[in-house]
This record gives sequence, structure tokens and C-alpha cells, in this order.
Amino acid sequence: MSDARTITHLIDQAEHLLQRAGVDTPRLDAEILLADLLGVGRAYLYAHPEQEVSERVFQECMRRLERRLKREPLAYILGRAEFYALEFTVTPDVLVPRPETEVLVEAVLAKQPATVADIGTGSGCIAVAVAVNLPQVRVWATDISAGALRIAAENAQRHGVADRVQFLQGDLLQPLAGLRFDVVASNPPYVAESERLSLQPEVREWEPAHALFTGADPLQFHRRLSAEAHFHLREGGWLMLEVGMGQAEAVASLLEAAGYRQVRIRNDLAGIGRVVEGRYR
Repeated sequence: MSDARTITHLIDQAEHLLQRAGVDTPRLDAEILLADLLGVGRAYLYAHPEQEVSERVFQECMRRLERRLKREPLAYILGRAEFYALEFTVTPDVLVPRPETEVLVEAVLAKQPATVADIGTGSGCIAVAVAVNLPQVRVWATDISAGALRIAAENAQRHGVADRVQFLQGDLLQPLAGLRFDVVASNPPYVAESERLSLQPEVREWEPAHALFTGADPLQFHRRLSAEAHFHLREGGWLMLEVGMGQAEAVASLLEAAGYRQVRIRNDLAGIGRVVEGRYR
């Protein structure tokens, strides 16, 4: 084999191409792609820079690199993403789980609920993380997308909580008629259509638009949930909503106007208001 097949050369070459394509973390992405194919950790790459890779690994690395050069999210190429110290299957049917959404999981866990509704579950990352960390909880999770619910159910099975998480298809709270919960939690779409071009290509061109964009009103789903969730909350139950940058105060006002008390904004690690919670009476 030639030098072009060594670990260090492959990574250098991939980094150069990814950098030219505008990828934010070209070196890291190159290392993750190759380490995944070799079935090793990234530290192995540094310990064995002159190791030659097989023809099969080389060709598959090139195929995956082509996908990343088109700005396909790394998580879709790998087929997985980490969230709340758990690994989740992800496909283009679902949003890639984001670290800031872990704030919403923390908020739910802090209440030690017995029953939780996760509205717009996507990959199931919130529902599954809550169920894994609260062994007695029961979770009902809704989504409008059948494809997303298939992935979510797979993730619940993967982490051994399928018997405590029920998935229902429908619009927001609609599938939960007659049910009441200790907590209703949601990471709803909150990006206005006017902001589409400001997003990274990985987001605007690859992730499911229905889970991101809200049309002209970025808070349309927050308005609906703040107005309707109390029909599904037990007395003293909590509504918890993830919000976008700069939206927290407006959503807090929505909850207060809808009769919620103890309204609180929780910040993410960057100090951005990320979750708004309120208690219904």
C-alpha cells in the first residue's frame, strides 16, 4: 500500500477537504469517521499514525467523506448520536439530539415525576433518557411523524425501557385525550422560516423541516402548548418547554398568562435561557 493509505495521511487529506467545504470541525470529523470504520477510539489513531488501512476501509472512508462534504450531518453518516450519556440511533427522520436539550431532561428529572408526556419526541431522546434515569416513571411520547416514532421505539428498546414508554402518533397533545400527567415536556419547533438561511447547511438541508420550522411565528407551538397542556396536567403538574435563543422571556409570559405559577427559566451551559417551566395551580 502507498502512504495515501496510512491513518495519518487519510486524516490529513480528509481534514483538508472538509475544511475547504466549510465544515466547522474538519479534523475532528475526519478522525471520528475513520475511528468508527476501524472500530477504535480516536486515541488509537494518534498511537498508530503510520498504520495502513485495508482497501475496504479506504473505500468506505471515501464514501463517507463524500457524504460529509455534502454537509450531511456526521450523526446521520454514523447512524447514531450521544445524548445524556446514552447512544441513540438517528436517521434523517429525526433531529440530531443536541446538548442543550439535556437541560430539559434535567428539569424533568428534578421533579421526580411518576408520569410524563413528551410532546414531539423525535428520536425519543428525552423520553428514553427520563425513563432510564427514573426507573419507576411511565412516559407517553407523541410525534406527528411515523418515521420518527419508529426510531424512537427502537431507541426505547435499545435502552431497555420499551415497557415504560408508550409512543403515539398525532399532532402535539391530540393523542393523549383523557390522560393527565405530572409533567408535560416538549422541545417543539421554534425556528421562524425567515431564519432558515442563517442556519448551517447540516441543519437546513438535512434535518426534518417539520421539526425545526414554525412558519412566520417562531412561538406558535409554545402558544398552543401553554394554552392546551393544562388539560393534561394533574393538579400541581408542570409544563416544561425548550426555547430558542432570546425566546425565554416571551414564553415565560405565555405561561403566566395561561395561569401557571412558579414560572422559571433554566439556562444552558452557555448561559442562554433554554427551558421555561411552570406549575399549573
